[in-house]
Amino acid sequence: MENQANTLFTSFDADEVTFFADLILPIPVPKLFTYRIPRGMADLVKIGARVIVPFGKKNSRVLTAIVARLHNSPPANYQARYVTELLDEYPLVNSYQLELFRWMAEYYMCCVGEVMNVALPSGLKISSQSKVQFNPDFDYPELLTEHEEILLTELKKQPALTYDELSRLAGEGVNIAALIKSLVGKKAVIVFEEIREKYVPKMIRKIRLHPNYEEREQLLVLLQRLEKLPKQQEVVMRYLRHVPVQHNPALNQKGLDKTILNQDDELSQSSLQTLVKNAVFETFEVIQPRFADTSAPQGEIRLTEHQQRAAEQIMTRFDQQNIVLFHGITGSGKTEVYIHLIQQALAGGSQVLYLLPEIALTTQIVVRLQRVFGDKMGIYHSKFSDNERVEVWKGVVSGQYQFVVGVRSAVFLPFDNLGLVIVDEEHETSYKQHDPAPRYHARDVALMMAHWQQAKVLLGSATPSLETYYQAKQGRYGLVELHHRFGDATLPTILLIDTKQEKRQKTMKNEFSSALLDALEMNLERKEQSILFQNRRGYSPYMQCEDCDWTAECPNCAVSLTYHQRDAELRCHYCGHKEAVPRLCPTCGSTKVKTIGFGTEKLEDQLQVYFPSSRVLRMDLDTTRAKDAYGQIIREFESGSVDMLVGTQMITKGLDFDNVSLVGIFDADRLIHFPDFRATERSFQMLTQVSGRAGRRAGRQGTVLIQTANPHQSILQKIIQNDYKGLYEEEIQERQDFNYPPFSRLIKLTVRHPDKAISQQAAERLCAELTDALGSTRVLGPEQPLVERIRNQFLFDILIKIEREKVNIKAVKAYIQDRINDILTDKGLRQVSIVIDVDCL
Repeated sequence: MENQANTLFTSFDADEVTFFADLILPIPVPKLFTYRIPRGMADLVKIGARVIVPFGKKNSRVLTAIVARLHNSPPANYQARYVTELLDEYPLVNSYQLELFRWMAEYYMCCVGEVMNVALPSGLKISSQSKVQFNPDFDYPELLTEHEEILLTELKKQPALTYDELSRLAGEGVNIAALIKSLVGKKAVIVFEEIREKYVPKMIRKIRLHPNYEEREQLLVLLQRLEKLPKQQEVVMRYLRHVPVQHNPALNQKGLDKTILNQDDELSQSSLQTLVKNAVFETFEVIQPRFADTSAPQGEIRLTEHQQRAAEQIMTRFDQQNIVLFHGITGSGKTEVYIHLIQQALAGGSQVLYLLPEIALTTQIVVRLQRVFGDKMGIYHSKFSDNERVEVWKGVVSGQYQFVVGVRSAVFLPFDNLGLVIVDEEHETSYKQHDPAPRYHARDVALMMAHWQQAKVLLGSATPSLETYYQAKQGRYGLVELHHRFGDATLPTILLIDTKQEKRQKTMKNEFSSALLDALEMNLERKEQSILFQNRRGYSPYMQCEDCDWTAECPNCAVSLTYHQRDAELRCHYCGHKEAVPRLCPTCGSTKVKTIGFGTEKLEDQLQVYFPSSRVLRMDLDTTRAKDAYGQIIREFESGSVDMLVGTQMITKGLDFDNVSLVGIFDADRLIHFPDFRATERSFQMLTQVSGRAGRRAGRQGTVLIQTANPHQSILQKIIQNDYKGLYEEEIQERQDFNYPPFSRLIKLTVRHPDKAISQQAAERLCAELTDALGSTRVLGPEQPLVERIRNQFLFDILIKIEREKVNIKAVKAYIQDRINDILTDKGLRQVSIVIDVDCL
């Protein structure tokens, strides 16, 4: 498709034909925009390349766009503007990606520009920055203020200055915007937009001998000449120790990192500068990859008998089906099987994508993968800087990285020769993007991408999603199961702690049962590590007055504010609102304002009280905001210097620690009784996964203690017995009875407006129109969600269930979109927004 379009494009006579390009712009509009290509650019523009274009009224915005189509047909309804600049000599987006963008826009009911905006790392998108320059036609007919005189004096010395630079020159307390506006009005300055590419390669400054001294004879003459200048001679000698030019003159071309000489305290830096000035040395710059080289790969890994059998079964299934589910219990060594399959795919010349659900998980697994693949492996996730992500993107295009490991955004990388895609922990909800659009599921996108490139897909999990396991049981996916832990390690013993009984006996200490405290103490005596799981961050979920029942609530959202003790503030986890902790109740003035409930921060504090000599770390969103925070916490825990790790669901996802023998789980009942049709499945997955962190070393069985107010719940018994199949049989029957996935597709529409009555009116009208066409069994709602107001927007949800068989899903989606457009074009409802979430979780 791409080659045909480019051939057609270049076959025109440039003297007779005007060329046009249909562009994907990173904005939420349904159609592509057509721009005119300047004649001088006509032979250079290719499909998939980035261009810069003006957009908006009076060309007020500058956008980075992707060329989607080339032709010679002008737009019918508007005058095409010119492409301003071509950014790429070769396309950075390939035809597979363009097809993926189109499919995602259609499937997830969004705009292709929204897909592009999420897919491209921001470092590949041009930004514009306002700059100010002196107007050469200005002849001072106007009176200028003192501050204006200062700015004009500086602007005469510089080609242009930014607003920030001018603000610093003007000094504190000066309204720089008003000052520049005044100068523009007096026609003393010109304001313009400077376009700059965000990606900046990392450069290192190097030094080398001038080519005149590469030959041995000239080098000896130089050293003799410097005998009277011993400091300069020592600089040359030190360089020769690092770069033995006298033995191999060609080594001089690579030079030496200048910092090596700059950091040498014994060398005279002024002598070095003199040698550069006198052309003995010359300095130059080279691009330095941001990913440091790692040690040489270790090569093949050894699989156990069970792992080898599983790997062979997977390859056999791949001969028959393109998608295989690898169902291996926690600690069975799935990663080693993945590595074996990756090596085989790379040996065959194919590209490999390895998806992980969480950055915390990449931190640990990447170390294991680097031991095998070295620096041939790329890493891609949101904690990397814009420049680092661009380098991985370009590395895939150039072939530098044939293998990439990353989180959900890695599905957008420009692969064109995929042979294998691995989706580890495929059941994880982290693969689903909730905001902004497209609200995609990375597992499902990976399946489509692999389908187009005829690649194999391996879905791995100890607790597969019911939808995936159903597909495997129906024969649509291959199924391989591994029921033995690596190294003959055994599954942990799971015990239920009745918190109601402990409270009656008054043996509970705050959030800790006596059984859990005793187990933690014994673990400390054995010098073994413990993990404690509570899926709620912060210190306490809310603060309340004991006298009048006042509760601290967010002014923007219908939720209580969470108390964070370390920062001494109340915080909303939905909109980010923060406020100080009140000393007195704002309603009645009482001093009895107490924290209610507990989160990971409170557990961390209590552990320090109960076990003052132990070291406790916490892993949650609050402690992992910094780039390397995940890695630092994991490295410290792996080293054995930490006794206990408290965390949210981050610690449930495939982390592997040899010395963990105890896992404690808090507040299990809240997970189980969450009002969602997937609550039972999710509880089983999360509790089984976190339990699997214990006893992963052979010869030592781990222990898991689950605190619950109702130990007799059926789901808890299935967790104890590791009875995934029993869970599946019960849940799949219930899903079929009530027409939930995998027997239907879910589309959730969320209507939002600052006025509750308008939001409800729009939701009821939309729901009525959809019900008339689709039927009341397919359309549920409208109803307010658990959190009915977020960021001062009142929410109403409509849930649509569409059967997977014998229904034209494209036609249904088109009808839904038409009804949404009716609402959004109604004069009284134009300020309403409607969020579409296809395959909602």
